[in-house]
Parts: sequence; structure tokens; C-alpha cells
Amino acid sequence: MAGLKENKFNFKDLFVLDMANNHQGSVSHGEKIITETSDVLKKNNIKNAAIKFQFRQLDSFIHPDHQTGSDHKYVTRFLSTKMDRKGYQQLFDAVKNAGLITMCTPFDEESVDVIVDMNFDLLKIASCSAKDWPLIEKAASSNLPIVFSTGGASIDDIDNLVSFFEHQGVDFAMMHCMAIYPTPDNWLQLNQIDILKKRYPGVTIGWSTHESPDDTVPVAMAYAKGARMFERHIGLETSEISLNDYSSRPSQLDSWFASYNKAVSLSGGPEKIIPDEETDSLDSLKRGVYVKTPLKSGDLLSADNTYFAIPYIAGQLDSGLIGKNPVINTSLPKDSIIKIEDVTITENNQLNILKKSIHEVKALLREASVVIGNDFDVEFSHHYGIEKYTEIGTVIITCINREYAKKILVQLPGQDHPEHYHKRKEETFQVLYGDLTSTLDGVSRSLEPGESVLVQPGVWHSFKSKNGCVFEEVSSTHYNDDSFYKDKNINKMKREQRKTVVKHWGRFEINDILG
Repeated sequence: MAGLKENKFNFKDLFVLDMANNHQGSVSHGEKIITETSDVLKKNNIKNAAIKFQFRQLDSFIHPDHQTGSDHKYVTRFLSTKMDRKGYQQLFDAVKNAGLITMCTPFDEESVDVIVDMNFDLLKIASCSAKDWPLIEKAASSNLPIVFSTGGASIDDIDNLVSFFEHQGVDFAMMHCMAIYPTPDNWLQLNQIDILKKRYPGVTIGWSTHESPDDTVPVAMAYAKGARMFERHIGLETSEISLNDYSSRPSQLDSWFASYNKAVSLSGGPEKIIPDEETDSLDSLKRGVYVKTPLKSGDLLSADNTYFAIPYIAGQLDSGLIGKNPVINTSLPKDSIIKIEDVTITENNQLNILKKSIHEVKALLREASVVIGNDFDVEFSHHYGIEKYTEIGTVIITCINREYAKKILVQLPGQDHPEHYHKRKEETFQVLYGDLTSTLDGVSRSLEPGESVLVQPGVWHSFKSKNGCVFEEVSSTHYNDDSFYKDKNINKMKREQRKTVVKHWGRFEINDILG
């Protein structure tokens, strides 16, 4: 599945700290919230954080009959914490002076204009507005990056929002949200983060949280699930002001960030790192190879003349290498350590290179969610020899070859395919996953998932991938004698010299061909 375009705004690891109406309509109280929140952010080394306001133009947002004497709890709250534009400007300036991002949720169209006029950095669509299309359309016209929450929204609703923002060219991200205040454990539904990540690849998925501010487990779980943006309500208590059950005091926010930071540390980075301490620990339990019966030079090591035992000694032949048919090159008595230097291991490097390629290609196909079934041929193209296959090579999987043909091509990171043309075949490449640079008649073009390129007969073309790529070739009939390479040395080679072709993954054939 093709992902959406990369965001221009850096939503990754963004913390949205929602002041809502917790400023209580007081500029000085709001400034204290901003100051103390800023201190907590610095203490926890949080670099990407926004203070969020909520705007409602109360004269028009609230019906005239409810402007006074209303028993609606939100109307009462909004009116009691009302702040004018000048007060919000002072709080806006305080956020900027603290080096933080400014963000605001509009609840009516007029508030969008105020947000744009005040030059906010980000705009938020609240869960209650996720189906308010007049407001959504107005927000999309703001030219601001937008975050929307998904509380109460069905998958169809979310699909509509994603499609709309994509069509409008809006830079956007979304947050899984449960709009229950506070949210009990059984309604957090953190598995929705997995679902949103899979359904909308390329979109930053976050989590807007309303559970008890004393509970620091969910934020760690949300990070481990893949959430990369987080929202929390913040406020300050005084002798006259009490907080609601889902807003964090600075001390609770501090604990929340500590839990997040621990989750980041526990999760590690995208690449697996094997520390020396881990290797040493595992080596202490690894079995080394010892002599069962006296050996003489030239003996092939086997289960009859060796055994495995601990301790493993550094430099010793281990049980993982015994399957490579080592031959002893010295005489050793019973119970002796067999060192790696005591044996000769003859390996078929060409066979190892292609077998390793199979494992890597299968893994890349799984990562790309490309399923090819079980009826196909695999072609390893190695035009400059299998030894150089990791640099110059491609796996070509032929699925159909009739009057039309379909192939799946896989390039591993750093592989290149040499320049050539076809006399009879016309082909179209479409990238399914990863990155591809296609060069046609000397003009190079970088292709992303979903993009395609047409190669007409007679056009010189080559392709390469920096980080690995899976792409589809749809063409007219393929003929084995219809590829002509710019490097004439390749044209002189027999086909079997530059290609290894097997059925399926060649479980048996590849050993027969290269074994």
C-alpha cells in the first residue's frame, strides 16, 4: 500500500499540552501554567512541544437564549472562563517567549480566522468537530498544519477526513482518542494505534489521552504501540481553583514524561544493536566443539568424532559452524578443544550469496506487504558475476508471461541494474514499496510508492535503489533474447552466466545449479 506524502511540519514526538479553559479566564493564571509546564519540559528534555488553546466566539457560538442563566454545564464553563483577544495574545506571547509551539482548537469558523490572524503554528480539530464539515472546510483553508482527533469517529469518518485533507493538500496528522473524561482502562483501546498505523502509512499517528493523570502506564504502552504524538490536558491548582479529573498538575506531568522517556529507552531504535555485554553473556553458554575420538589431519568432522560442551573458549569452533563440513588440519587427542584455526572450511560463496539474497528478498516482500502466492519463477540477475551481485543485481519474479506479462522486481539496498533496452517489449514500472531511481535515456527520476514510469521499446534504461525497493513491471510479452546492454561484454555472455533462474524459490534447484 502506498503511503501518503511526508509531512512538512515535524509532528514526530510532538507533545500537545492543552490548557483548554484551565486558565480560568485569568491571564496571570494562564502564564503560571505556561511557565511551570515549560520547566517540566526542560527537566525531561522534551524538545517538540505545543501549548494549545481553545477558541470559541461565545457571542455567536452560544445561542442567545443561553447567554444568561443556562443550566448547560459547558455553556456555564465557557462563559465563566471567557477571555478577550488581548488576554489570549498575552498568553500566546508567553508561549512564544518560552520557545514553545503555539496551537489552537477552533470550535467555529470565525475562530479559524482569529487563529490565522494571530499567526498560530498549528490548528487542531477536536473529536467533537470531526464531522463538522463547515468547520473542517474552513480549517483546511487556513494553510496551517492540522492535527485531528478520532474520538467517536468511525473508520469511514476517518477515511473521509484523510481523503479530504490529502485532496486539499493539507499537512496533517491524527490522534487516536477516547472522548470519555476521564477514560477508564477498558475504554482506552490502544490497539487502535496499530490499526491506524497500518491503514494510513505515512501519517503520523498520535494519542490524545484523558485517563487519570496519576496513571503513567498508558503513555508508555502508547509509545510502544507506535504513537509518535501525544496530547495531555494541563492546569494548576490553587486554594481557589481545583482541577478536573483528567488534567495534569506539573508534578503529574513530570511523572508522565518520565514514563514516556523510559518507554523510549526500553523500545530502542529502528536498528537492532547487539552490545558486547550481550555477546559475552551468550558466549558463556555457547557450546564449543571438542574431540570425541582422536583426530588426524584430513579428517572430516562429524557427530562420530566430535561432541559439544561448555565452556566455549574464545577462538574455538562452535556448534553453529559444524554444519559447514570442516576438515581438521592437525592431529588432536581426545577431549581437546578444536579451534577455528585447526580446521579448513570450504564454502560455496556464490551459493551463500544467493541464499542470503532469498532471505533478504522474502523479508522485504513481507515488510512491503506484497504477497506473490506460490506459482512463479525467480530470476537472479547478476550481470557482473554473483560475487558482485550485492552491488549489481536484481531479483525478478515472473508471475505471468502471456500476451501481457507481470513481474515483481526486488532490489536490495545499494543494488543497481545495468543500462539496457528492449526491441519488442514495452514495460511500465510502478513502485510498491521503498525508493527507486529510474534512468531513461540518461535522465534520472526518483520514484516513490505509487509512482510509475513507462519504458518504450528502444529506450535505454536502468534502475537502482538506495534503501531497497519492491516494484511491479507490467509489460507486453517478455522474450529472453530481447535485452540489449550498453556494456557489450554483457551481451557476449550466455544467459545462464548472467542469470540464475529457478522455480519458486529454488529450494532444490539452486543447490543443483551452484552446489
